[in-house]
Amino acid sequence: MPTVPLPDDLRAALADRLRSTAPTSASAQVERLMDSYRGPTPTAAPVLRDAADVAAYAAYRMPATYAAVRTALDAFRLRSGDWAPRTHLDLGGGTGAATWAVADAWPGAGHTSTVLDWSQPALDLGADLARAARTPAVRTAVWQRRPLGGASGLPATDLVTVSYVLGELTPADRASLVDAALAAAQSAVVVVEPGTPDGYARVLAARDRLIAAGLHVLAPCPHDGPCPVTGTDWCHFAARVQRTALHRQVKGATLPYEDEKFSYVAAARFPAAPAEARVVRHPQIRKGLVLLDLCVTPPGLEKATVSKRHGPLYRAARDTEWGDAWPPPA
Repeated sequence: MPTVPLPDDLRAALADRLRSTAPTSASAQVERLMDSYRGPTPTAAPVLRDAADVAAYAAYRMPATYAAVRTALDAFRLRSGDWAPRTHLDLGGGTGAATWAVADAWPGAGHTSTVLDWSQPALDLGADLARAARTPAVRTAVWQRRPLGGASGLPATDLVTVSYVLGELTPADRASLVDAALAAAQSAVVVVEPGTPDGYARVLAARDRLIAAGLHVLAPCPHDGPCPVTGTDWCHFAARVQRTALHRQVKGATLPYEDEKFSYVAAARFPAAPAEARVVRHPQIRKGLVLLDLCVTPPGLEKATVSKRHGPLYRAARDTEWGDAWPPPA
């Protein structure tokens, strides 16, 4: 699985701003944050309550959030052609991981970004990190505090990202936030949540609302029909994250990477075609064979076997990763 690198300027800014953060003191905050992000129970207040929480989040969660959103945007870009945002709204963006990801996905778009969140400490650190950005879209981003529950009346924008925030809200407020994102989005909405059963359920509910509003899913689904993943299974993918030195210290880890599991949906108002199929499990490589688990159209799950006799397609299958479109783009 390829590693999703943090932009050098973001990595340097995190190291500089968090130089005084003690790994031992951050560990307790990290564990509480992980319980909040991955659990099913919404909170009545911002998950990032104070500067200590925000430092712990930036050290541990910001690289993972960046990698997940950046991977989702890659899948979206493969289906959206030459489209690029002129304006971007990072809804519930916290310290701005999605803002950095959008700037990296469309480096020449010359777009503007606005980050809305209900945690002032997160916005403060995000704005501080952004000052060191080489990309104008990050460096000139607008950071605004705003309650997310019952959100409405958001500014019109081309692209709205909603990443790792729905789990902080009640079901009613989640629906309200997605509807507000829909009302604001002139072109596209991308929703990313942790790759857990609860995170997938939140993405699926958001997907239903996007489709009902007339948007078309471009990734990961190859269709706008009912999700064929049922029962105790859930649809999710993975992004390999580069760990910073502080990240490794906070987690007591030795490996230079970890795999962030996430669920997502990316949908657009403009004409575009989704992939023919999506690889929804790690491909299994056998002698002379590659076995692929696919989500296909009409809505369903299929197993495909690609052998050496398929020539170039077999070579492509050997390079295919979990989450990729199938067959690969020409």
